[in-house]
Amino acid sequence: MDRIDACFARLRADGRKALIPFITAGDPGLDATVPVMHALAAAGADVIELGVPFSDPMADGPTIQRSSERALARGAGLRYVLETVAAFRRDDATTPVVLMGYLNPVEIHGTARFADAAIAAGVDGVLLVDLPPEEAAETRAIFTAAGLALILLASPTTADTRLDTLSAMAQGYLYYVSFAGVTGASERLDSSAASARLRDLRSRSTVPVVAGFGIKDAASAAAMAVEADGVVVGSALVAALGEAADAATAAQTATSFLAPLRQALDSGT
Repeated sequence: MDRIDACFARLRADGRKALIPFITAGDPGLDATVPVMHALAAAGADVIELGVPFSDPMADGPTIQRSSERALARGAGLRYVLETVAAFRRDDATTPVVLMGYLNPVEIHGTARFADAAIAAGVDGVLLVDLPPEEAAETRAIFTAAGLALILLASPTTADTRLDTLSAMAQGYLYYVSFAGVTGASERLDSSAASARLRDLRSRSTVPVVAGFGIKDAASAAAMAVEADGVVVGSALVAALGEAADAATAAQTATSFLAPLRQALDSGT
């Protein structure tokens, strides 16, 4: 949690926006995840969201669903994910890592046991897309006691009363889903329509607000970052990585994909 807070404090001080890439752990290969994470950090990632492969990823579009299926077929379970973060931490003690996934693997592992293992590995936060805030109090308390941030989601259809609840509970950052639907680089993205919503969220929230879903390139990242504290790019990056033949190629792909987005955010174009 401290790494996330420190990261956004530095960004605010420098007048910069956060760039948060999402990748699926174990895809395009078990040996590729750590090199890709280091490549993303070197290319300008401020936070890395690491997807925990799951057999029923209901909030994800086909690109991330397929990557999750491939990773599971290789044996990329929760133990692998935590070992991967620990391996990344051996050479990077600064870049925040947020696990993004579903509640079932956490409950099977045991919430308190999971939280302790995640902190020991070097995880800073967890986003559980199927954990509604009304049912999150116990999980949040366990995570907070361990030092783990529970990242929450808001969407265009979130009612004002629920936004107040989310704002009061938010830790690390608040993830704004830019359109109703599943993950994926989409032509449905409308940054102008999201602007008013993002301004409202930022006025309510005690933590930074980042926008995700539908961001696929430098132009869409820069457009969404105008009113957000940062942007998340996932499906487009996952699709690019899925074409990589080996770990070295995957790391090169991560660098070439992310660098233009970093430049666009920093230049505002």
